[in-house]
Amino acid sequence: GQDTKQSWLAMVQVRALAWRSPSGAGKKISDVIPQGGPVRTRRFGARGSGVMASARRRGPRAGAASPSSASSSTQTDSTYFAADDRPIILFDGVCNLCNGGVNFVLDWDAKGKLRMAALQSGAGQELLERSGRRRDDISSIVLVEKDQSYVKSQAVLKIAERLSVPFPLLAQFFLPLPLLIRDGVYDQVAANRYFFFGKSDQCRLSDDRFQDRFVD
Repeated sequence: GQDTKQSWLAMVQVRALAWRSPSGAGKKISDVIPQGGPVRTRRFGARGSGVMASARRRGPRAGAASPSSASSSTQTDSTYFAADDRPIILFDGVCNLCNGGVNFVLDWDAKGKLRMAALQSGAGQELLERSGRRRDDISSIVLVEKDQSYVKSQAVLKIAERLSVPFPLLAQFFLPLPLLIRDGVYDQVAANRYFFFGKSDQCRLSDDRFQDRFVD
C-alpha cells in the first residue's frame, strides 16, 4: 500500500546519504535500513528459467571434440596405421596427370616408404575426413601421416623428401619459397589438369608388383 511505498522510498534515501557522505563509510546496512522494513527477495521468473534451460541444452562448448568424431578418428587410425605407419598419398584416381605422378613415385620410391589411395575410394574418403576435409574434395593431393596431413605444394615436397636422390635435395631447394607462391602454381595446374591431360576410368599401374602399396 501507500505505507509500504513510503517506507521503501525512505530506505533508499537513507542508504544514498549514508554512502555519499564520509560519515557513512563503514556503517552496517542495519544502521541505515529502517528496522522492520520490508525485505524483498528476487526469484527467477519464466524468462530466467528459459535461459537456464537453454544453457543446459547447449551441451559441450564449441571446439570440443565430440565422442563420435573422436571415435571415428581412432577407428581410422587403427584401420590404416596400426600395423603400417607409412604415409598414404591420396591422389585423383581418374586424372591422367595424377596417375602418371603415382607411377613416377612408385619408380623412385625404391624402399617403399609411401602408400597410395585414390581420393574417390572408400579409404580415400575416410582419410580425407580424418584430415579435416570433405569426403568429396578431390581438389588437391593429400599426404596423410599418422599424426598429421599435408595438401597442395606442401604435400608434393613432403613426398619428394621420401624419394630417391636427387628429389630430397630438390625439395629442400623449393621449400624456402613462400607458400603463397608454391600453392598458387599448384592451384593453376590442378584447376586445368583435366583440360590438358584428360581423364581415365581408373588408375593405371605400370607394374602389378605394386598392388600391395595401394590402400583400398
